[in-house]
Amino acid sequence: MDILLMILYATIVLGFLVFIHEGGHYLAARAFGVRVTEFMLGLPGPSVGFTKAGTRFGVTAIPLGGYAKVCGMEAGKMSPHLEQVLAALYRHGTANMEDIAADCDITDDEAYEALDELSEWGSVCSPTKKDQFNTYRAPVVQPTKKQTARALAAGEAAPTAYALGEARPVADAHGLYESEYKQQYRALPFWKRSVILLAGVFVNLLFAVLMFIVLFSVIGVDVTTQAGEVRHVVLNPLQSIEMGLGFIGMVVQLIVGLFNPATAADTMSNSASVIGIAAMSKTAIDAGLFSTLSFFASISVSLGLMNLLPIPPLDGGRFVVEVFQKISRKVVSTKALNYMSAAGMILFLGFFLVMANQDIQGILTGTAPWMAQG
Repeated sequence: MDILLMILYATIVLGFLVFIHEGGHYLAARAFGVRVTEFMLGLPGPSVGFTKAGTRFGVTAIPLGGYAKVCGMEAGKMSPHLEQVLAALYRHGTANMEDIAADCDITDDEAYEALDELSEWGSVCSPTKKDQFNTYRAPVVQPTKKQTARALAAGEAAPTAYALGEARPVADAHGLYESEYKQQYRALPFWKRSVILLAGVFVNLLFAVLMFIVLFSVIGVDVTTQAGEVRHVVLNPLQSIEMGLGFIGMVVQLIVGLFNPATAADTMSNSASVIGIAAMSKTAIDAGLFSTLSFFASISVSLGLMNLLPIPPLDGGRFVVEVFQKISRKVVSTKALNYMSAAGMILFLGFFLVMANQDIQGILTGTAPWMAQG
């Protein structure tokens, strides 16, 4: 029963913190007019949910982690055939890759590359598992009430609704392409792309600081004086924020210590994997409200700052790539980014295996540092 509670509590804690992290990316992207096609709790896969304003919200079959699919974040240079391929598919409504290639007088590979990129943009719908061939479809178009009212107020015809895969006229292929491109991450200037990348980290740290304000300025904390007297102390918000920033600084030092050969071993021994987090979550929640909120705050800080590490596919890694592209004026290729992401995953897998073994041994022997603290 304890193991089930540990798994449940860890799922709730990590699920909530990942939700607000990805929510930061989502809100920043939408604020800049970038399309977000999915906002999911869990790893990519089968899901249940609903679609609103062009975004599908839901939960996947494996509710571990989460993601916001911000369109236009693919690496490398854009296909030179996007405009003509997009217009051709919209005119067909539903078409196979080979038909689009013939229609645009390009090779099958060129058509596939363009259609795949447009799928990442959310501008076309990819083939489904039921499709026998590489069949692509024009997306659903359902004008909002505001769009309809705006058009009518301007003396224009009301926007037309289209079903999935329904053919539609394209009077201005370039205008269609531009309207789709403007909704992509890659169309934004450097500073806006940076805000989207770092928004998740910011939300995690902001949440932690707010928790410190609640803990020390609303709930208060019991402290023992030198005379042995227990006093209930309530700090002002500025003092609570200062404590929160101090804790964030301490976590930064610990993470930096992972990459210092002199301190890496000690830092690893005092760190915990998801197994340790599961055990700590039960201990914290069982201890009451103050301990629970403290635990949420500390894990939120750790999650946010770990995502700042300059290793793809983490937010910090993507930010470093953006900085490199800005300074060098060169585009990082998809192949190079995939290699860096693979190396990063191997590194984190190594960290996870070491810390997971450490956590299991610590739980079995009762010697884990965080068990002693609890």
